[in-house]
Amino acid sequence: MQGPAMRYPVMLESVPAEEGLPGYYYAHVPSLGLTTHGQGMEGALDAARDLVALWNEERRFNGEPVTAVSEVILATVEVA
Repeated sequence: MQGPAMRYPVMLESVPAEEGLPGYYYAHVPSLGLTTHGQGMEGALDAARDLVALWNEERRFNGEPVTAVSEVILATVEVA
């Protein structure tokens, strides 16, 4: 049984060149503590969508609650 559609914030971050995946991005879903990756921004968003759907499906299957969306604030810190 599938619940109502939920929106989850996703933070995109380019994969560092030294990891050997040019053009790939990490997709972080902070509300769930999940990270995946994909080629280009759209590929990373597609991977995040699939991962979150599977995560929620597994939780429902196991009788666990689906995590509610939390507010995400993106900030940058500078470190010398």
